[in-house]
Amino acid sequence: MEKLQNQIALLKDELNSLKGDRKEFLTDDQQLLKDIELTYTSNAIEGNTLTLDQTSELIQHGITVGGKKLDEHLEAKDHYDALVWMRSVASSDNPIGEKTILELHRRIVASSRKEIAGMYSQSARRIYGSDVIFPNPLKIPTLMENLGRELSSSSNTPAEAFSFHHRLVSIHPFDDGNGRTARLLMNMILLRGGYVPVTIGPEQRSEYLSTIREAQINGDAQAPAFQEFMHLRLIKNMQEYIEVLREGKEGRERQQSSALTPEQLAFLHRNRGPGI
Repeated sequence: MEKLQNQIALLKDELNSLKGDRKEFLTDDQQLLKDIELTYTSNAIEGNTLTLDQTSELIQHGITVGGKKLDEHLEAKDHYDALVWMRSVASSDNPIGEKTILELHRRIVASSRKEIAGMYSQSARRIYGSDVIFPNPLKIPTLMENLGRELSSSSNTPAEAFSFHHRLVSIHPFDDGNGRTARLLMNMILLRGGYVPVTIGPEQRSEYLSTIREAQINGDAQAPAFQEFMHLRLIKNMQEYIEVLREGKEGRERQQSSALTPEQLAFLHRNRGPGI
């Protein structure tokens, strides 16, 4: 794990160097595309069948897809709205705690499951086909209060971001939307710590869920396999951001080199050879 953490530290230094004095890593247009991808992947993990292109059309142009369930469209819209709010909190000085988690959840299911938005479950929760047993609903308020208290003093490291993700889904305080809430909370902590958000695509779904459930079944709060998986995902996402930033830097440099001053143009005019 130390090797992965050292690699992340080096990538973070490179990201900051490429960003320069700009406030954000990406332009607004680039950030929009990344946020659409985050929305698509987070919902796809939960079984939403909207494709990346369909999610993009819905968020950017309000175009719905025939043959798709209304709930799937509402889930995409809710997640994107919650993501935008998450970014605003991450970039502010507002403390992150239990109320933040409740507000994230409220926004994530604001349209699709508004009857449970921002409310802890009152019944037993089970995942079909899983041996994982979640805490008694009577214990949820105390568990979440403790989680929120620790969250408010987080050092915003990747390890802590992934730990709070795992702890939240292990409490499983809501009737629906636990995974989406945990992933946005994780990314809020990462952004506040100066990192990039992590995407987990459908192709990583099996490994992602298995590492979570392995730790839950074993009662291992450290969740080493999950931590390793998430650190590797962060490295992958940081490398993608670096590639985008490098391409942008090279493009700007090409533009600058092609923009000749009047003196340079006059020199070329005086010294050009005979025409053909």
